[in-house]
Amino acid sequence: MKHLPNYRALFLQHLAQTSPAPLLLEIERAEGVYLYDTQGKRYIDLISGIAVSNVGHSHPAIVQAICEQARKHLHTMVYGEYVQAPQVAFAQALVNTLPPSLNTVYFTNSGAEAVEGAMKLAKRYTGRFEIIAARNAYHGSTQGALSLQSQETYKRAFRPLLPFVNYINIESQSDLEKITSQTAAVIIEPIRAECGVQIPGQEWMKQLRKRCTETGALLIFDEIQTGMGRTGTWWALEHYHTTPDILLSAKSLGGGLPLGAFIAPQEIMRTLSHDPILGHITTFGGHPLSCAAGLAALHIIKDALPEVEQKGQLLEKLLGHNPHIKEIRRKGLMMAVDVGSWEILQEVIRHALHNGVIVDWFLFNNHSIRIAPPLTITEAEIEMAAQILNESINRAFND
Repeated sequence: MKHLPNYRALFLQHLAQTSPAPLLLEIERAEGVYLYDTQGKRYIDLISGIAVSNVGHSHPAIVQAICEQARKHLHTMVYGEYVQAPQVAFAQALVNTLPPSLNTVYFTNSGAEAVEGAMKLAKRYTGRFEIIAARNAYHGSTQGALSLQSQETYKRAFRPLLPFVNYINIESQSDLEKITSQTAAVIIEPIRAECGVQIPGQEWMKQLRKRCTETGALLIFDEIQTGMGRTGTWWALEHYHTTPDILLSAKSLGGGLPLGAFIAPQEIMRTLSHDPILGHITTFGGHPLSCAAGLAALHIIKDALPEVEQKGQLLEKLLGHNPHIKEIRRKGLMMAVDVGSWEILQEVIRHALHNGVIVDWFLFNNHSIRIAPPLTITEAEIEMAAQILNESINRAFND
């Protein structure tokens, strides 16, 4: 009998850990909305690998696009030097989903790198130093992106971080006065993901846009979680009829492969090409495999998009009758289900996992269940997942 390595033990021995208690699910394969462990147990992935697998796992069209591109070429040259068809085709398709002013794409490897590039771009274009972020927002863990976090818990061990970073409270009218002629950019999430799907009001968002325009500060929308159809539209900005100066995307952008981007008007973006030359560079940003996969994912999302809101409504309805749920906050298939406490939340996650449904929590909301299934989930799969989740919630409250 063939001896198989103990991958769990080797995982703990040789891979850097991000927490003292990783889930340790040993996934052998994935297909559609399902993950399968090495024992053959099936799990419904209701978080899409944290808003990555918007078109599900191992979609045949994406696998085909990856294989076809792999047969042509992989890495050829650092980003921005050679004309590579996958990058060009995807950039063109991407900007066609956006307002006309957002017409130039800079591909990166990840969301945090998109944030870093956008901060540099804002400083270069405006000649200013100050960046303003929202309190209780998450934009990444690299040093620049981490500097934008207001929570000292996550920052104190890594100081010194970037200077000239200040904070505003979402929905605070008076805090808009903090945006001045010294501000290079304001970066916010149009829907606040890690706060537990908190949705700013339209009027405040319009006032934010107006204040940035008046002061010459650039407005950056972090749509790393909310983009690519997650909220029922291509981009969450569409819910506000507001156009930022820079848009950030990642996570689901590469169809399951690593890819990020910051997108801006050409007039702004071209400042990175001179004074100094190579003002922002990356070796693997916009990798041809990732761009080929992203383009295939974009076409799949286009077909799925008309049903996203309907599916979100169905899931909300099926969970909404549970008397233990305090509140449901939702936009499209981006949902937070408030169960009242961290202790109950952890029990729900544990029971759901045991019964084959994967849900999670939010960084800055310790009493709400994170739900963000693939946009391709069927109504039958929604009904199955909702039944298990309702049973898990009831069990958590009755234990």
